[in-house]
Amino acid sequence: MGCMLQNDVRNTIDRVWDAFWSGGISNPLEVIEQITYLLFMRRLDMNQQRAEKKANRTHQPIEHPIFAEDQRHLRWSVFSEQSPEAMYRTVSEEVFPFLRSMGGEESSYAEQMKDARFTIPTPMLLAKTVDMLSEIDLSNTDMNGDLYEYLLSKIASSGVNGQFRTPRHIIELMVAMMEPGPQDTICDPACGTAGFLVAASEHVREHHPEILRDPALRARYASGMFHGYDFDHTMLRIGSMNLMLHGIDDPNVHYKDSLSEAGDSDAGKYSLILANPPFSGSLDYEATSAALLRVVKTKKTELLFLAHFLRMLEPGGRAAVIVPEGVLFGSTTAHKKLRRMLVEEQKLAAVIKLPSGVFKPYAGVSTAILAFTKTDAGGTDDVWFYDVHADGYSLDDKRSPIEANDLPDVLARWEHRGDESERSRARTEQSFTVPKAEIAAQDYDLSLNRYKEIEYEEEAHREPGEILDEIDSLDSGIAADIAALRELLA
Repeated sequence: MGCMLQNDVRNTIDRVWDAFWSGGISNPLEVIEQITYLLFMRRLDMNQQRAEKKANRTHQPIEHPIFAEDQRHLRWSVFSEQSPEAMYRTVSEEVFPFLRSMGGEESSYAEQMKDARFTIPTPMLLAKTVDMLSEIDLSNTDMNGDLYEYLLSKIASSGVNGQFRTPRHIIELMVAMMEPGPQDTICDPACGTAGFLVAASEHVREHHPEILRDPALRARYASGMFHGYDFDHTMLRIGSMNLMLHGIDDPNVHYKDSLSEAGDSDAGKYSLILANPPFSGSLDYEATSAALLRVVKTKKTELLFLAHFLRMLEPGGRAAVIVPEGVLFGSTTAHKKLRRMLVEEQKLAAVIKLPSGVFKPYAGVSTAILAFTKTDAGGTDDVWFYDVHADGYSLDDKRSPIEANDLPDVLARWEHRGDESERSRARTEQSFTVPKAEIAAQDYDLSLNRYKEIEYEEEAHREPGEILDEIDSLDSGIAADIAALRELLA
């Protein structure tokens, strides 16, 4: 689950953040982008230092040097020692052009970075930021992840097009349920800052350490395993740097409107999809893929994305995706058709209802996780439902940590969903299974409340006579008190 950030690191980030605001940069995405560039420069220098140590040990030349000999002055360890004015000149006039040309013309990184702009307004603000970021220990990958999460959590207001970040603990639950392995090809077609891809990469590294030892697997991990698309260039830059900070050297993160004709080329390419697609995005109906509209004729982005996920998966491929609750019970033809497809033509495994505060402060929308496998030949026997009441955080705008947390239980029960212990649970419990025939009979309604049974507790009532006696004695007590008061006043 990563190590929680130490307070001193949080404080450093908060100080950097405040310095930007007082320096006149108040757009949170721009602040994050500039801090990310700086962190990234420091990371590049660390990678080269590591390569140099290895070269010294093995007496071999450095395999892929990041900086050539005549580019020494572009390294963090060198320019961070300069005077503020000299540093400002180096970074703005030389380091940024270097970043824009990195990775050759072909890499996705070069594609994101060709627009990289240095917008820190003054040498003093740059020097102050570089000093503060130098204090942070970046040698620990978990730490990098937590640091980045904390930065991203500062995008407090909901972005455009219904974009908002998926909380990391929800992402980690979905990744653990899907158990990605070295052979998977993983995609998030609405990747934003790449949270799902990063968590999947961490899961693979932790559970399949051989991926870092076997050269072929390692090469695949670094460049072929993780794919993300988005149509927001700033998000793509942040997302690809996020992946690179997590050891994915050549992230496949590209600009694409997944619902347009451009998405057609992704059919059957992926074995695992993890996503939280935009719900209420404005849709350019004219630009939407005709092939997709033939599957489901709708303007609702969440339905089009679901149809697109099915199209992107290879046979046997699986998905865990977040949908707004309306997908589960919406009554339009498109809603019903998609649910029928999931239940009858594919293998729908689970519907996990999340509490409506999970996405606060971005949005109060009620959502659910759908887990399914693409078979194109049916296979749904039972659907497993889980009603999450608590996710370890308060469900208000503050989202403060609390004791109550169902997520470990979701994972434990999910792993036993085929066992008799799970299949025989009563429908009054937090999880239960519903046979396919019953779901079909309900017009493929997938809302948990349709099938959940509520337990009413018998309430013990007192005898009416007893209650009347009590009222009597209270009345006479009041009468006596009033009489006593009258005597006092007389």
